[in-house]
Amino acid sequence: MDILLTVLSISSISTVLAIIIVIAEKYLNDYGDCEIDINNGSKKVTVQGGDTLLSSLGENKIFIPSACGGKATCGSCKVKVIEGAGDVLPTEEPYLSENEINENIRLSCQIKIKRDIKIVIPEDFFNIKEYKARVESIIDKTYDIKEFRLGLIEPSEIDFRAGQYIQIKTKPYEKIKETVSRAYSVSSVPSEKTGIEIIVRLVPGGICTTFMHEYLRVGDEVILSGPYGDFYLREDADDYIFIAGGSGLAPIKSMIFDILEKRIDKNMIFFFGAGSKKDLYYYEMFKELDNKHENFNYVPALSRPDVDDKWDGEIGLITDIVSRYVDDEMKNHAYLCGSPGMLDACINILKSKGFTDQTIFYDKF
Repeated sequence: MDILLTVLSISSISTVLAIIIVIAEKYLNDYGDCEIDINNGSKKVTVQGGDTLLSSLGENKIFIPSACGGKATCGSCKVKVIEGAGDVLPTEEPYLSENEINENIRLSCQIKIKRDIKIVIPEDFFNIKEYKARVESIIDKTYDIKEFRLGLIEPSEIDFRAGQYIQIKTKPYEKIKETVSRAYSVSSVPSEKTGIEIIVRLVPGGICTTFMHEYLRVGDEVILSGPYGDFYLREDADDYIFIAGGSGLAPIKSMIFDILEKRIDKNMIFFFGAGSKKDLYYYEMFKELDNKHENFNYVPALSRPDVDDKWDGEIGLITDIVSRYVDDEMKNHAYLCGSPGMLDACINILKSKGFTDQTIFYDKF
């Protein structure tokens, strides 16, 4: 009984302290109006202090890339801070190199605005817009991957490069009371300006993927922003090697169809790694492209095919397949998208074949 009373007392004290902290944060830390000076005065916005730099800029329609939605897990929301940010936080250090720290590069999601602040961001960020869109179709591609087609309402058109991504905002559902945003690569071609296609794999417990898979319906409206990212197709290579796994197929699909649509005279080989046949999607579509276009070669591989798969294609880890197909004499650009482990292994293989950091482009998720 004494133990129970002690536990209840500690719990009550913790609850009271939490409430006190919330009240203190609200009433004692009133930072008032703060000015954000962007790019040496080319743009200035006044915000209420106390929120993060990432959120404050977003409220003023200035969107900084943030694949994780501001949770300090992706490290993509970097900006250069001239003054007003304070010391680098422990939550930032894993994502900043020593050189970046010396150059005052910071994570905008971790900087709380407490005073006037001066920052520098790429001019391209001013071209990122927020869009209202309507869900036009939802198609199951595998047991855990869905294809979404989103028609743009306002603005009605978007300009992006093959390979770039957008960020989608969720709506509250069940116990999720907050709105979060997550990044998804565009899988449609840039010429389709009035709508976009994305491919979303369900992540168990993922706030946004659960929203997309289980709560979003055809006809629903969503808010998205973009385009983001420097993972996009460059057209100055002799030939192209594409490597993807899972939903990493999305930006690669956009690149391949962009090349074919523009009739760019370059050879392409597309390696797609999956576990078993149930993880393979768009198979017939890419096989048809392979048969139709002499400059396109599709190489899917299963690492652990089921007995019932009746698979007569490549079997093994995608790294092994890439190693056998890629010649040391190839002078290509390589584009990779997938899990960090797969990408790191494939990058090592490509570098052993003579590829360099300047000819390998990748997007890890």
